Amino acid sequence: MAEERIVTAALLVIGDEILSGRTHDRNIGAVAEHLTGIGIKLCEVRVVPDDEAEIVSAVDALRRRYDYLFTTGGIGPTHDDITADSMAKAFGVPIDVDARAEKILSDYYAGRGLEMTPARLRMARIPAGADLIENALSGAPGFRIGNVFVMAGVPSVAQSMLQKVTPELKTGPKLLSVSIPVNRPESEIADTFAAHQQLYPDVQMGSYPLLRDGRPAADLVLRSPDRERLAEAAETLMTALGLPTPA
Repeated sequence: MAEERIVTAALLVIGDEILSGRTHDRNIGAVAEHLTGIGIKLCEVRVVPDDEAEIVSAVDALRRRYDYLFTTGGIGPTHDDITADSMAKAFGVPIDVDARAEKILSDYYAGRGLEMTPARLRMARIPAGADLIENALSGAPGFRIGNVFVMAGVPSVAQSMLQKVTPELKTGPKLLSVSIPVNRPESEIADTFAAHQQLYPDVQMGSYPLLRDGRPAADLVLRSPDRERLAEAAETLMTALGLPTPA
């Protein structure tokens, strides 16, 4: 049987507020967890400012390197929300008010007794040829152009948009994981752990140090799409480290 192809993705976080520390990003973890859960490998995350040249450069590189590129941030109503314009430039297409997006926003604001101001209409500007991504929470849609999914920066809205586009995504084998807690410092287990990785090159292995009950410890995390191979690698590692294995 042919092996399933791994589907890859990158995430581009856009915003001066992220780089300045004023806003603490909450999208990276949520997007990574979601993509891992559906069988897409998130391979790279970049953070860029609200600068057209930086956005275009990152989009051009990442959309060619991976199956999918997801972006968050910069599609609001203010002058510094330049993601849509940057996407149009990256793809070499014009941008203008999209009739579909305008109707969505008109209905949304009319339903709340609010006026469609020029600032709000700005959120209806969509690159030519893009498909809209529904925003069930606050009206203003995201969009897909090529293999790039452009989503809002507000975490709840970004997650809602990600859920909406999930059915149209190609997916690969889901990555399973096992976590092995070790109550010893990394320096004491490093050689054994490295040797075990060489025995199982097809299983991803990582060590994450921490303090457990005030003492140096580590969580060893093993990942693989093959459940049986993962279980074997975990059990033999525990044996090598002198840890009790499951009955």
